[in-house]
Amino acid sequence: MSAQVHVPSLFARVGTASVLTLAVTSSMLAPGLVADAEAATHSTKALKIAASKKGAPYKYGATGPSRFDCSGLTVYSFKKAGKKLPRTAQQQYNKTSRISSSKRKPGDLVFFHSGRSVYHVGIYAGGGKIWHSPKSGDVVRKAKIWSKSVWYGRVR
Repeated sequence: MSAQVHVPSLFARVGTASVLTLAVTSSMLAPGLVADAEAATHSTKALKIAASKKGAPYKYGATGPSRFDCSGLTVYSFKKAGKKLPRTAQQQYNKTSRISSSKRKPGDLVFFHSGRSVYHVGIYAGGGKIWHSPKSGDVVRKAKIWSKSVWYGRVR
């Protein structure tokens, strides 16, 4: 007659507290992955917030909640998502992590530039489109990226 030995699962053996410790420790061992996940979460929230402002009128210098200029929309959206951005498009560009167009993801910032000067910013929506507050007389809307003179930045 052979004896069967019961081996409980890892979770049962280490207990709930240890599983939580294991999860926290794992995230500390892979900080890049955690930072990327957090950035994605903030960026996704900011994108949804910007989209929720569809139709809000453009107003130079406005940062919401009912009127926006281009960088005012990004400041407002990321603030509501838990991240602080500087006020102007150029300052936002200077503060974000550079990414290539092949690595861009929804929620990344799209900076339109002339030479080395950034003059407009929007939030990448996927499919070559952005959410932005275009200009005086216009409203927050989703639009196709109309220029090849763009840089991409990720809010960390």
